[in-house]
Amino acid sequence: MNLLLLEAHQFQSTTEAALSERQTQHIQRVLKAGNGSRLKVGVVDGKLGSGCLQQTHGGWQLTDIQLDSTPPAPLPLSLVLALPRPQMIKRILQTAACMGVARVHLLQTAKVEKSFWQSPAVTDSAIREQLILGLEQAGATHLPQVEKHCRFRPFAEDILPGIAHGHTRLIAHPGDYPECPRLAKNEAAILAIGPEGGFTEGEVTYFLNAGFAAFQLGARILKVETAVPVTLAKLY
Repeated sequence: MNLLLLEAHQFQSTTEAALSERQTQHIQRVLKAGNGSRLKVGVVDGKLGSGCLQQTHGGWQLTDIQLDSTPPAPLPLSLVLALPRPQMIKRILQTAACMGVARVHLLQTAKVEKSFWQSPAVTDSAIREQLILGLEQAGATHLPQVEKHCRFRPFAEDILPGIAHGHTRLIAHPGDYPECPRLAKNEAAILAIGPEGGFTEGEVTYFLNAGFAAFQLGARILKVETAVPVTLAKLY
């Protein structure tokens, strides 16, 4: 945790905030900070700054919070991601938030088991928790927007054209395609990455017909949790 990331409900005033149990435990066990220590803080979708750690009868809190620094800007990127396996989604969401993805569209595809949507890891609260962890690691505050799409065809036909409008459109897919391109830092893009078994050819066709350009990451087949950070690093 390189940043104590505060949410609006934690503020008791403009300069005081309560700490969650998880944050308190991290301060005590990892940071080993004491009464009066000044710690780096940030507000979800807000600024960065610092706050003074104070112990009260009710526990620990932050006082004299000063928010005067601009956080790292998010990437101008929307990630269309075939819903990963439950054991992978936590790490992938943390990575996406840590690296600055602005929006994530979780998508049902032919090779995604429908039961994945019933996993506790895919609840709104669980998704938010992992995104927060990624932001705390990065020292950033922009919370990625996440949308779930449980049917591929309605997404591809009704939603994809709208969210892709005005964006550079890319799909990562194994095959005889060019290598991953390099984008300008301010170039808005939408990137599609498939599941462990990849997109079907029919699904790829939907993306290509929507103006997406396919690229490949080399001869080695990567896990999704590896493909996501590798691709983001190559693009930006």
